[in-house]
Amino acid sequence: MTISKSAAPQPKSEPKGRGIGDSLRDWWGGLSRPAQWGVGVPVIILLALLPLFPPPLLDTPGTSFSGVMAQFAMTALIAVGLNVVVGQAGLLDLGYVGFYAVGAYTVGLLTSPNSPWNQTDGWLSPSWAWIVCVPLAILVTAISGLILGTPTLRLRGDYLAIVTLGFGEIVRLLADNLGDITNGSLGLSRIAYPRVGVSETHPDGYFSSGNLGDKNSSNLLDRANSGAWWFWLGMTLVVIVLLFVGNLERSRVGRAWVAIREDEDVAEMMGVPTFKFKLWAFMIGAGIGGMSGALYAGQVQFINPTGFNIINSMLFLCAVVIGGQGNKLGVIVGAFLIVYLPNRFMSVNIGGQSLGDYKYLFYGVTLVVVMIFRPQGLFPVRQKLLAYGRTVYRAVHRTPVETTGGQR
Repeated sequence: MTISKSAAPQPKSEPKGRGIGDSLRDWWGGLSRPAQWGVGVPVIILLALLPLFPPPLLDTPGTSFSGVMAQFAMTALIAVGLNVVVGQAGLLDLGYVGFYAVGAYTVGLLTSPNSPWNQTDGWLSPSWAWIVCVPLAILVTAISGLILGTPTLRLRGDYLAIVTLGFGEIVRLLADNLGDITNGSLGLSRIAYPRVGVSETHPDGYFSSGNLGDKNSSNLLDRANSGAWWFWLGMTLVVIVLLFVGNLERSRVGRAWVAIREDEDVAEMMGVPTFKFKLWAFMIGAGIGGMSGALYAGQVQFINPTGFNIINSMLFLCAVVIGGQGNKLGVIVGAFLIVYLPNRFMSVNIGGQSLGDYKYLFYGVTLVVVMIFRPQGLFPVRQKLLAYGRTVYRAVHRTPVETTGGQR
């Protein structure tokens, strides 16, 4: 028996036109799960320290950098939830801001003194009212997603987009016109927030807007202002949601979403209950949107209908499209760009006019450029349909062995 080994195949040259996003995605995908955690944990720690020690190149002179990072964490949570609906299941939702508003108003109606449904003097204690209201906001928005999705998810494409757009406007108009309940355009103020770290130096806790932090303190907890604390809380929720959504992606549910996104008719012919999985995506996305709305209500402690207009819904969708539909980390990068760039340009004046006032122009130009040169976003998704895809890939791409005898 003679065995001869063929020469190892030469590695294929990298295709032209590959960007940084493709290279980062391939590098990350080539790491094992423990290695990904080994890289991800230090990165998360560095991100957590950014509000305390903002780099000069990233700092926002026109506004508080920690406040910008808190807004980014909230928008990242929204982008991850919208990505479940738009990026993974392929459902074009233009009224996602409606779920965001439902979550915010759930917290506001239960904890604001301006609300007739205020429960902080009853079964809710001001010290833990916000914490209790967050699960309620998730539940209420998930139910609203069920109510909206049951009759409408049989529609597709532009028709579904128009229906969801109408839903977002209906929620905003209800909040504006139901003055006896929502206080109308005057909004709801003094909404509850987490009462953590109450002391003599912080009489209202770490999350209070009155916590300005002490930049000269060596204690990181005292150095952090309220924006840093909200950023830490928001990123904690983002990590939890990413773990939850990531497990769904690698399960039968995630594979069904990909099949529906690519071709719903073929998926249905192959036995996938498309309506059920679309409804799951809608409810999960709605629940995450309600969580982000609860985070927003507690952070600003004031809500009114103007904060939930269609423009904000379009900005949330921009974050998903620019980052890369279906890519969880990509949409987080898109959320950062959407929030950070206008605040960074706020301090740049040309002809007496702040560049931050032209943010919608920048968004429009960016979308046009991205759609021309990078239609799949900055970080295109690469779907892993096999639970053991990396093992199969290595087995298939082994060095081939040629045999000349009858046996190996």
